[in-house]
Amino acid sequence: MADTPATQRIDVWLWHARFYKTRSLATKMVRGGKVRLNGNICKKSSTTVSPSDILTFSRADQILIAKIISIASRRGPAPEAQMLYEDLTPPQEIQKKSQKNVTAPRYKGAGRPTKNERRAIDKLMNRD
Repeated sequence: MADTPATQRIDVWLWHARFYKTRSLATKMVRGGKVRLNGNICKKSSTTVSPSDILTFSRADQILIAKIISIASRRGPAPEAQMLYEDLTPPQEIQKKSQKNVTAPRYKGAGRPTKNERRAIDKLMNRD
């Protein structure tokens, strides 16, 4: 990465770092005022970022804080993208995300009967 520039557009960097799946989605989030650069709301996707800048933004109901370590010249694989930033997200935010992914238990007998249960009901009711 010897030919990487010193600065890069904020939407391109967010896309290269794989925080957003598409560049247009990253642009939409920046223009919507959902991204902060060094504590200031960033409204233009053409704003440039450089190493040591701190970004604060939301993704999937979680507030992320990332310190830019380097600028990439391309959108590489995930392990390469993780080398572009240092995650400064507080542990409470990470814990909140893991708690949201817990699914509610499904109790036996709740909901629609399975095919096996329907056959047992038919047999009990003497239906053919």
